[in-house]
Amino acid sequence: MRMLPIVCLLAMTPVALGATQSTAKTTPKATPKTASTQAKSATKGGRTVELTAGDTMKFDVTSIQAKPGERLHVVLKSNGTAPKVAMAHNFVLLKEGVSPVEFNNAAMNARDTDFVPPSMTDKIVAHTALAGPGETVDVSFAAPTKPGTYTYLCSFPGHFQVGMKGELIVK
Repeated sequence: MRMLPIVCLLAMTPVALGATQSTAKTTPKATPKTASTQAKSATKGGRTVELTAGDTMKFDVTSIQAKPGERLHVVLKSNGTAPKVAMAHNFVLLKEGVSPVEFNNAAMNARDTDFVPPSMTDKIVAHTALAGPGETVDVSFAAPTKPGTYTYLCSFPGHFQVGMKGELIVK
């Protein structure tokens, strides 16, 4: 009989963890894709750039080159094992001149919008939804027309601070 409370507690844990995950969506971002829908999303046009992220909190690609105005299709796959509530990843491309530190600080309190602060959506070129273990997210956009270096990062709390960032070089 003493096992029953433990079993009930373990059964309720996923529900409790799931309740803390956000279902709020804002535009312009993509939603998680499964492997079967990933191929369909590749038809959105533009050059596909594939990124992978996992429990190391690093993007496997930290520099992307593009021509001004080039259509890009960024596909981010999470290959981690930690639960999504504890270790999710996104791709957020900031406009020129935006401080990634200021953006990241604002993002820490934006769980309801996948750590993309509504007050700073005008500072973003494009972003994805959060991807948990085994999930893939994507976004299509036109690279900025002005040549320069644009920062992309993961806005999940703590990830940018440990180096989960990269640069889009437009030339």
